[in-house]
Amino acid sequence: MPDTVTIGTYIISIHDINFQQKEYTIRFWLWLLFDNPSFDFARQIDIPNAKSIDPPEPIMDVINGRTWQLMKMKCTMKQNWKVQDFPFDKQTLKINIENSIYDRNRLVFKVDELGSTCDREMTIDGWKITDFRVNTSLHEYTTVFGDPTSEFLHSDYDSFNIIIDIERNAWGLFFKIFVGMYIAFLIALLSFAPQVYELEPRFGLPVGGLFAAVGNKYIIDSILPQSSSFSLVDTLHTLTFGGIFLILLVSAVALRLHENQKTHLSKLADRWGSFIILSLYILLNVFFVWNAQA
Repeated sequence: MPDTVTIGTYIISIHDINFQQKEYTIRFWLWLLFDNPSFDFARQIDIPNAKSIDPPEPIMDVINGRTWQLMKMKCTMKQNWKVQDFPFDKQTLKINIENSIYDRNRLVFKVDELGSTCDREMTIDGWKITDFRVNTSLHEYTTVFGDPTSEFLHSDYDSFNIIIDIERNAWGLFFKIFVGMYIAFLIALLSFAPQVYELEPRFGLPVGGLFAAVGNKYIIDSILPQSSSFSLVDTLHTLTFGGIFLILLVSAVALRLHENQKTHLSKLADRWGSFIILSLYILLNVFFVWNAQA
C-alpha cells in the first residue's frame, strides 16, 4: 500500500506576468503531513511545468508521530497564454507538484481542501481571480527512466494540482491599445470631407491612416507571444485595413465618375460609400468585441 501524504497550499502572490516570455512568477506556502521518514519534499519536490524553482527552506516538526513539513516556494512557471480574445482573455494557471523519487505505488496525495486557499488581500495587477481550486491527478510518463527492476513501459506519479482562473480587467486596456487604430481610421474617413477632385487630401489622408494603423499593430504584437491563430487584435486591424482600402476605392470610383462628367453619380457614390463603410466598420467592431468579451 502506498503512503498517504496530506498536502495543502496557501497562495501569497502572483506577479511578473510576461506574455512575450510565456511565464509568470508565483509565491506560495506548501505543507505536507506524512508518516514515512524517508520523504523529504524539500529535496524531492518536482514541478514539471516550472521554468525554475528557488530552493525552499523547510520547517519540520514531528506531531503525534507524523512529520509536518512546511515550505515557502517561489517558482517561475511556464504558461501557454491564450491570446485569441486579448485583451478580453481569460487564463488558467496550473501548478503541478510531484515527488521526483516515489511513484504512485509508494506515495499518493490527499488534499487539505479546508486549509488551501489564496491570500484574501492578494491582487494581480490588471487581473481578477475568478476561481481557485486544488485537486490530485495521475501523471503518466511513457518511460520508467531506465529502471532495470521495472517490467512496465510507463510509470505513474501522483500529482497535486493548484488551479487558478484569472480574468483580465479589459476595457481600460482595450481603449488604451486600440485608440491609435481607431483614430487612424477616423483620419482616413475624413478624406470624404474635401471635394472628390481634391486629390491630395482624398488619397493622402487614407494612406497616412493606413501607416498609423500598421504601426499600432506592430506595437501590440510586440507584447504578445507568437501565435498561428487569428486573434481579436488581428481581426480588428484587418477590419481597419480593409475599411481604409474601401475608402480609397470609393474615392477612386467617385473621381472617375467626376472626370466622366457624371457629377451626380460621383456625389452619390461618395455619400453612400462613406455611410456604408462607417456603418459596416462600427457594426463589425461591435460584433467581434462583444463576442470576445462574452
